[in-house]
Amino acid sequence: MSRIGILPIQLPEGVTVTMNNNVIVVKGPLGELHQEINKDIKVKIEENHVVLERSTDQKRHKAMHGLYRSLVFNMVTGVSEGYTIQQELVGVGFKAESKGQRLELNLGYSHDIFIELPPEVKVEAKTERRKNPVITLKSHDKQLIGQVAAKIRSFRPPEPYKGKGIKFVGEQIRKKAGKAASV
Repeated sequence: MSRIGILPIQLPEGVTVTMNNNVIVVKGPLGELHQEINKDIKVKIEENHVVLERSTDQKRHKAMHGLYRSLVFNMVTGVSEGYTIQQELVGVGFKAESKGQRLELNLGYSHDIFIELPPEVKVEAKTERRKNPVITLKSHDKQLIGQVAAKIRSFRPPEPYKGKGIKFVGEQIRKKAGKAASV
């Protein structure tokens, strides 16, 4: 048995789930999400919970069972609570500024980097004196917000010697020892 796939998904108040031609639609106070489900996975929508079942015990059906259950659970959580990712810019002179759906980054390169974000993702850049700038991303779509955060991080990943770069808030960077002085 799939340990994840057999668990029922509890629906909070205000969240509705419908199924149309192997496409599951989750609506809630924060938005609406769609996900195509493989035809081998059956979705049962009951009063206040959703249960996913697989047709056979083949290895690929077991894998899809847990996968689709996690995807639907993330959709339900997203439309009811939402997701937030915070990233910190560590480095002298690194700056971040948000103007609507546009994020402007100054990361020590010869030019500024401009990123146009999708409308589902809300961005806020905050800079306080004597602290590193922090970028806050909010969205109801977990996959999209993770992809946007990874793209922002790819412009200047944290380096292992001084820890400079874009890192997630609370992330510990494993630092390497520098070149040892010979005696």
